[in-house]
Order: sequence, then structure tokens, then C-alpha cells
Amino acid sequence: MTCDGGLLSPADVDLHAEAVAAYVHIPFCSAVCPYCDFAVVAGADEQIGRYIDGVLAEIEMSPRWRQLDSVYFGGGTPSHVDPAHLRRILDTLASHHGLADGSEISVEANPEDFGPDRASELIAAGFNRVSFGAQSFDGAVLARLGRRHRARDIEASLASARTAGFENVSMDLIFGTPVESDESWVATLRKAVALEPDHVSCYALTVEPGTPLHREVKAGAAAPDPDTQADRYETAEQVLGEAGLGRYEVSNWSRPGHESRYNLTVWAQGEYEAYGNGAHRFVDGVRSHNVRRLDAYLGRIERGERPISGSEPVRGWDGEVDRLFVGLRRSAGVGPGPGVDALLGSRGGDLLRHAGVIDVREGRLVVTRPLLTDEVHRQVLDLRPPQGWVDAPERDNL
Repeated sequence: MTCDGGLLSPADVDLHAEAVAAYVHIPFCSAVCPYCDFAVVAGADEQIGRYIDGVLAEIEMSPRWRQLDSVYFGGGTPSHVDPAHLRRILDTLASHHGLADGSEISVEANPEDFGPDRASELIAAGFNRVSFGAQSFDGAVLARLGRRHRARDIEASLASARTAGFENVSMDLIFGTPVESDESWVATLRKAVALEPDHVSCYALTVEPGTPLHREVKAGAAAPDPDTQADRYETAEQVLGEAGLGRYEVSNWSRPGHESRYNLTVWAQGEYEAYGNGAHRFVDGVRSHNVRRLDAYLGRIERGERPISGSEPVRGWDGEVDRLFVGLRRSAGVGPGPGVDALLGSRGGDLLRHAGVIDVREGRLVVTRPLLTDEVHRQVLDLRPPQGWVDAPERDNL
């Protein structure tokens, strides 16, 4: 069995469980989008140098590891920062942990601040994959989303990336903004595939609590319609599939060989370190996260303390449930295990299977209706260990 579009085999997908990765959070933006609930700041560029020094110090504080198979710089807007700063971080990761031959080194970018010079500088720094926050090719949608670029900037930024030599060029799209029409979304998808990206991510606009968009909706502004968003998702499936981009995860499509290795590591329960404010990691069966506020992060680092603010062991039965939770996002699904047996043996799992939402194909549990992945996740989180299950002794000592 292969993923949708003939991409990765299950063996290829599961191999990423043995990979190790690192995430680097760059919180700085020129402006904060109204729908964003990430750990970001705008108008704080005077703190960039201090923050970079802090990230370098955090890397040096962390235990040395084996060579990294992938590194992902996210945000925020990493392309808002001088590439020389990002190079310092990447060089420190390489000296502290090491980078595997052919490792994937990704950077997120906004179209408005990514030109030929920036592209060349990032290539020289060691990056080989770029992910653009394109979101839409409709000017009205971009304005409603608070984006600062125009459609023509997307085309120019992708051209700059190609000319500079990026091996993998990705773009993010957002669907379901109330000012968007069916025709607008189709036009966005067609303009996107015309640029021949290697990878496309499509996300439904979500109204997150505490964001400006949430306050606007509470005050009476139009909210995204779930049924409309479901239709838009199915349109994306059709248009992207016809363009040769296969879906390998709920929200991600790519050409063969251009899947995001960092994300595949996360979905396979591979280990990943994380640096920067609000960053999340998974190491040695424990998920942990850093303090979110920029000032609190810098304060911890400058006192010589690791900035971890919370952690949760994910072992034993919790680890098995987590394997299903993250792994069922993938088109290839998950292999056999007690969690699969528990789900299929539960009333909720039985209903999902009879409704055609999940299925067992060549020994693997897969979600066959990706729009209902959240419902599958709810059933997974409600699972209880089978009678007689005993977690490994070390879990009791945590």
C-alpha cells in the first residue's frame, strides 16, 4: 500500500520514527495576523540580536545528540530576520549535534520579504527547503487575513527560491475565509499549481480564542462556515491531485520525494529538540515546552536556566494512544498494536469503521475520510488500556 498519490510506502513512513530533528522558533514579525495564536511579536526588532544569542545559549545548554536528520525554522517569520542570524543558529546546531548528510533544512518565509538576495543568502547559510505563507491569491482574502503581500509577490518569491537553488519549495494556503468564494478558492489553487511548487499545505481558517479574529467574530463579524470549508477541502483534493500532488497527510500534498521530513518525524513519534520561546519538543518519551513570553524566555536563558515550563511523559499506554493520535494524520496510517485493537474493539471505533471513516488495509489502520480525522482523534483519546495492561515500570517512577 502507498499513500494517496503513490508517495511514501508504509515502510518509508515508519522509518521516520528512527529520525531525530530540531525545531527553531523565530517569533519576530512585521505585523501579527488577526488569526494567529502562535508565540509571536511585532515591533520588537531591537530584541532580535539578544534573542539569537539566547537561542545559541539554549542549544549549548541542551544535551548533545546524534546527527539531526532535519531542522525546521518556524515562527513568527524567520525570513524577517537577517539570514546571518539564522546561519549562526544553524552553525551552532551543526557543531553541537551534527547534521546528517543530505539533511533537510527548512525555513518559513513571507513573500513580501523574500527576494533574490535573501534567497541566495539563505542557500549560502545551508537552507535547502523554503515554505511560503502564501495563504491566497485573492487580494480581498489576503486583506481579510491581515497579510501584507500581494499575489504577484508570491510568484516573485517562488521564482527567487528556484533561481537561488532551493531543492524543495512549499506554500501554505488558507481556505474558508468568509470573503472567499468558491470561484476564488479554485482560482487560488489553480494559480498555486501553475507555479509548480513541490509541496502544498492547505489549512481551514480557525478562530482561535484570544486572537483579534476571535474578538471580531464575538462582536458580530462573519465566522468561517464548517460546511463550506469541507467543500473547499474536497476541491483542494481534486485540484492538487490532478496536478500531480499526492496527499500524504491530512493537510499536506507533495510531489514524490518532496514530503516534509521534519513533519514526518513528528507524525512518526520520532524525537525532536526545540529551541526558542514557546517551542515544543519530544525527547526520550517526554513532551515538553518552553515558556511562551519572549521576556520570560530571555530572562531564563540569561540566568543560565533552561527555559522549559512544562512537561508530560508519553510512555506505556499513553505512548500507544499518542502513536495513533499523530500517526493517523498520515495517509499511510499506523501499523498493528494494542491501541489499534482497542479502537477497533470499541463502540466508537466500530461506528467509524461501518461509516467508512476508518479501515484496515494491508494490516494498517487508516483514516479513509480525512475530513473526519478530528472525530477519530476524539475516539482515540477516549481509549482505555485492555484488561491486564501494565505500563513499563519506569513510567511509575516519573
